Amino acid sequence: MTNMAIEQTSPQGVALDDDALRQATFRKVIWRMLPILTLGYVFNFLDRTNIAFAALQMNRDIGLSATQFGWGAGILFIGYCGFEIPSNMMLYRFGARIWISRIMISWGLLSCAMSLVSGPTSFYLMRFALGVAEAGFFPGVAFFLSAWFPAQYRARILSWFLVAIPFSSVIGGPLGGMLLELDGNHGLAGWQWLFIIEGLPAVIIGLILLKLLADRPQDAKWLTDDEKRVIIASVEGEKRDRAVTKFGSALRDVRVWICTVVYLGFTVGSYGIQIWLPQILKQQNLTNLEIGWISALPYLAASIGMILWARFADRSGRKVFNLATCCGLAAAGFLIAISTGRFDLSLLGLTAALVGVTAARAIFWSIPTRFLTGIAAAGGIAFINTIGTTGGFFGPTVVGWLKDATGTFEAGLLAMAGFLAVSMVFALLLKLVVRDE
Repeated sequence: MTNMAIEQTSPQGVALDDDALRQATFRKVIWRMLPILTLGYVFNFLDRTNIAFAALQMNRDIGLSATQFGWGAGILFIGYCGFEIPSNMMLYRFGARIWISRIMISWGLLSCAMSLVSGPTSFYLMRFALGVAEAGFFPGVAFFLSAWFPAQYRARILSWFLVAIPFSSVIGGPLGGMLLELDGNHGLAGWQWLFIIEGLPAVIIGLILLKLLADRPQDAKWLTDDEKRVIIASVEGEKRDRAVTKFGSALRDVRVWICTVVYLGFTVGSYGIQIWLPQILKQQNLTNLEIGWISALPYLAASIGMILWARFADRSGRKVFNLATCCGLAAAGFLIAISTGRFDLSLLGLTAALVGVTAARAIFWSIPTRFLTGIAAAGGIAFINTIGTTGGFFGPTVVGWLKDATGTFEAGLLAMAGFLAVSMVFALLLKLVVRDE
């Protein structure tokens, strides 16, 4: 009877007697990797968006018009999207540890170098270079984590990593304001201090990652042989739905294209509200300080909602259904925001929209690795992220254009609801081609 119990295995291919060891091992891996990777992503978003605060002084100092600033702020995404797939191909070739560290060190140095811009041309060049340097970071981390954690862990793991996005919005405003107050210290403008102080941590974190990370469990000197065994068995023993192993095959797979449409839709909604939320709140005749604190509340709720919803999705196993529900909640939140004349209810609607799009992001990235492996996962994730990141252009542009055309933000928020509704419909279509269990 005892021998039979020992021979039984769990669905992940790990002996039942190894369950305690497996849980302890994954906790060990999580605490070694996740805090430093999440902190790195916080500074990734700070370095990407701190230009909004730097502009309060920089535009005047180097003579940028509003049009020139807008073009320079957006050109980062051209470099980012253009080099996303090549970057992940290089990650697959050289290994995640070296390449993720390289990305962080190079973007940190370039973010510091933003303090040297002196006019429109140098501003454009540095922003483009920063986008190139950042390319591949998120899809690289998503690919890296898929080699360490089986499917039943991934949504939770990604939620803790992706919580850096709303958290960076919680701290970015107050931090940017404080750094601008250093204006004139040691002969540097406040905006120069902002770029330097927020850029240096990325370099330091990149150097630390070289020591902390290992490409695969087999390479981790800080794991025992038994710990390596249970991780490898868990990852390799997971069920995959018609696995794709070649990059070319991934680009022809209908599941990849459906995932791309889903991701693009809720990314448009995410950037659409993120860029314009302060100006939406400004209509309530709030002070800048009040806007800073009030705008932090929806992102705080989004951070908590992302973690809890991802945990629920992992436990239920129904990732695709939960993804569709997240998109539906976001669409409903935008509609609530424009259907009531009360500020508190409108803010509640916008908070629901942010919870939906933020939770959708964490749950979404646990789905492609169900059917993409190896170089197909590295390239396929990068492809999906490349197309989706163009939402950084479309979301703010659509809201701004409709604001100019109608004089209010209602049409723009209605458009965001439409994009999220499309994402919900395609997420439901995804249920037809991806096993949801």
